[in-house]
Amino acid sequence: MKLGIMQPYFFPYIGYWQLINWVDEYIVFDDVNYIKRGWINRNFILFNGQPKRINLYIKDASQNRLIKDTELAQTAEDNIVLLKNIKQGYAKAPYFYETYSLIEDILQYPTTNLAEYLMHQIEIICDYLGIKTKILRSSAIKKDMCLKGEEKIIDLCRKRGADTYINPIGGQYLYHQERFKKENIELSFLQANKICYKQFENSFVPYLSIIDVMMFNSMAEITDLLYAFELENSIM
Repeated sequence: MKLGIMQPYFFPYIGYWQLINWVDEYIVFDDVNYIKRGWINRNFILFNGQPKRINLYIKDASQNRLIKDTELAQTAEDNIVLLKNIKQGYAKAPYFYETYSLIEDILQYPTTNLAEYLMHQIEIICDYLGIKTKILRSSAIKKDMCLKGEEKIIDLCRKRGADTYINPIGGQYLYHQERFKKENIELSFLQANKICYKQFENSFVPYLSIIDVMMFNSMAEITDLLYAFELENSIM
């Protein structure tokens, strides 16, 4: 069984969805610390040919608080401003109407809990993209909370019966092949291929939110993009 584990993020880039789509089970890491100035509550969209940051506002943001214990300070007015920026940026995109409707539904989800909000967002987008992977919250899995780093990941692999663990390529310096081999777990890293598609008449701006992908690509094209990656072994 292939397992992926990542923190929840706000409309993350295509590589995040490639990982969810490829594994058999995906664990949303919601009982780790919130990271300020990270990607948990912000991302970038295309706006006048340039990247523009979008945000979810957080109440009393603290890196000493778990994601599952973090509350939103996002108001209805904040959502109106966010939707206005998305509309201005993408109103003429080929798949604007269906994507905009989906984003409206996500933003209106009635909770102030950050983990619940982002979990709902992940489930809705997975359904829209046709991703059938089983998704769990790490806080719902009984485990040793004293474990850190790769030992915590290995423990979750054991708990879920995984024989393969796949992580985004950025984590290749955090995990070690020999340690995973001792547990009979195959360790691989997902590297998204260089992706390019037409964004109006502008030069392509990479690494934007999944919003951008959905605005400019048909479902058939997005399905192809979900498999546009390579799996690599650890260098350590």
